Amino acid sequence: MAHLNVETINLPEQQAYAASAFPLLLSAAQVAGKSAISHWIAEHRDYIEDQLALTGAILFRGFGLVNDRDFDDFIRAFDWPNFTYAESLSNAVRRNRTELVFTANEAPPTVAIFLHHEMAQTPVYPSKLFFFCEQAAESGGATPICRSDILLQQLREKLPDFVADCENKGVRYSQTMPLEEDLDSGQGRSWQSTLSAGNREQAETKLRNLNYDWQWQDDGSLSVTTPVLPAVRQLKDGRTVFFNQLIAAFRGWKDVRNSGEKSICFGDGSAIDSAHMGLAIELADELTFDIPWQSGDVAVLDNFLVMHGRRPFEGKRAVLASLVA
Repeated sequence: MAHLNVETINLPEQQAYAASAFPLLLSAAQVAGKSAISHWIAEHRDYIEDQLALTGAILFRGFGLVNDRDFDDFIRAFDWPNFTYAESLSNAVRRNRTELVFTANEAPPTVAIFLHHEMAQTPVYPSKLFFFCEQAAESGGATPICRSDILLQQLREKLPDFVADCENKGVRYSQTMPLEEDLDSGQGRSWQSTLSAGNREQAETKLRNLNYDWQWQDDGSLSVTTPVLPAVRQLKDGRTVFFNQLIAAFRGWKDVRNSGEKSICFGDGSAIDSAHMGLAIELADELTFDIPWQSGDVAVLDNFLVMHGRRPFEGKRAVLASLVA
């Protein structure tokens, strides 16, 4: 079996926190076969998991991945439990390529997807995310990432009352899901697909079990409000993070059915100050690193530590994803 030589190298504008690079870049010095890659991952899984828990994002470059099958094999080498798109409550329209791999978001190239923790607007969310750049965009299309522990530290300094409300009250999200998928929206997944429901009765049973509130609209769409969900989370190592979908909802849940400002409130129903959200967005933008995709790259993110999004782009761009339970 060919030996795979992997080096840690620097990226332009790479960030550093507590002596850990963000993101960590692991680069293969030469292209190796799938068996060599799988063997290397198996040998270094503990190291990868430790580094991921520390820094939150690892970029793998030069591993010779070309298509969705290569990506599927790469994921399977980690032997982590899968979190399926079909069973998720994600509101993004996606297309499965393999059992484990799906398109990241079918929204048009002009649509920006703002920083969020994957599915933090639901009671069920993945622990890790894989992204694979099958084809880099002609321009734009970076995946912005942001350390939520650092963001929370800055918010505590500048908006202590806001953070206290996030911790003590939690948050609720409101959204209207279409009857049929809406490819013009980043939140265009139909309620049938989102809830794995074939009819209204099945949808209502699912919502009742999730403790959601809901209301049917005249056009067949479904408006829902979540139960109280956490806005701040404590990690296993004691760090606390700004774990939620507040920025993405406030900035990006805007389509013919939804308005960002009306999509979020504190758990007691009180309004979230738009000025506070504005400062949170400003701080997050300052902390953001844009992953400079090259075709063949794979990124792994700790969903509890790092927010991500998508920049608008021109030309064809294919970034695939997979979730870890």
